[in-house]
Amino acid sequence: MYSRIIRPPSKKSFFLFGPRGTGKTTWLKTNFPKAVYVDLLEAELFNDLLANPSRIEQLIPPDFKNYIIIDEVQRVPALLNEIHRLIEKQKLKFILTGSSARKLYHRGTNLLAGRALTFHLYPLTAAELGRDFSLKHSLAFGHLPSTFNENNPKKYLESYVMTYLEQEIQQEGVTRNLGAFSRFLEAASFSQGSILNVSEVARECAVHRKSVENYFSILEYLMIARKLPLFSKRAKRRLLAHSKFYFFDVGVYRTLRPSGPLDAPEEIEGIALESLVLQELIAMNDYHGWNYKLSFWKTQTGNEVDFVLHGSKGFFGMEIKRTSKILYHHLKNLKIFLKDYPQAKGLILYGGTRKLWEGNIQIVPVADFLANMEQYIK
Repeated sequence: MYSRIIRPPSKKSFFLFGPRGTGKTTWLKTNFPKAVYVDLLEAELFNDLLANPSRIEQLIPPDFKNYIIIDEVQRVPALLNEIHRLIEKQKLKFILTGSSARKLYHRGTNLLAGRALTFHLYPLTAAELGRDFSLKHSLAFGHLPSTFNENNPKKYLESYVMTYLEQEIQQEGVTRNLGAFSRFLEAASFSQGSILNVSEVARECAVHRKSVENYFSILEYLMIARKLPLFSKRAKRRLLAHSKFYFFDVGVYRTLRPSGPLDAPEEIEGIALESLVLQELIAMNDYHGWNYKLSFWKTQTGNEVDFVLHGSKGFFGMEIKRTSKILYHHLKNLKIFLKDYPQAKGLILYGGTRKLWEGNIQIVPVADFLANMEQYIK
């Protein structure tokens, strides 16, 4: 098992959210071996607590001082009221995990009135993988932990998409029409790394636009996908007003995205590389508390910078290039951005092996950046 970067508190209750398959249960059982473990995926236990949430107290030994872990807490939102009571009256410590906070928020459930911090677990990062990090493997299969343990990671990802995601959708009660949702997932995969056009996705999957809007919201609640906003602070040019869309893991994207004879391999590989960098940025930014706001920049005339990082620690414009050699035209958009924002630093991540400088733009091998991110943007 890989050592994870995440460092929650040792003496306080906390929530741990993350998509299924990111290793929450494994990490918790390894780091909290003496905890009482309550798995709400167990049917009998789930039914008992759903019928009477106060029965949770019967699962806790007298004078227990360690953590109580409740896995998939979103399945019984009413448990939070009981947990709140036990924290207040008995000073117990809980770890509450979930692959969705939708039902907790949707039902107006009080998330323990601020008495528990919230953390997230993401797919593995290059830093966590260490010597096992391989850019080739990452671009093909992503960073879900099981893709590094399974003999056939492609089959695992196919099962993940078919089984895990369908289970989540059924549990969320979003739709009974799994066929329509499956068509939506496939159509949405073509939006990876692109400006999101809901109407176009709706046409492609033959589903009503309102349903597609709801589906996209569900993907965000389930942490399966996210929208990347436009960077527009003190804009000097006319900008687009839409977000870009990304699934949370490259392997999941590659599994959902059908490929055929009309697809250029470099197109899919380019989006995969961009997606990998983003998922690593999101994870490392959260784990280390860098507090960068992540966004992208695009003008109405088509000039685009893949990622913008803006925060108290710094300001970066970042371009991702699959090519092994950077030519002058690869610098164009980033130079325009830096002209508008001279306070920013420019970074180009590319498929080559040398670290280079072009004026105020640093050019870095993408594999080195991912493995040593703190050296470049901390």
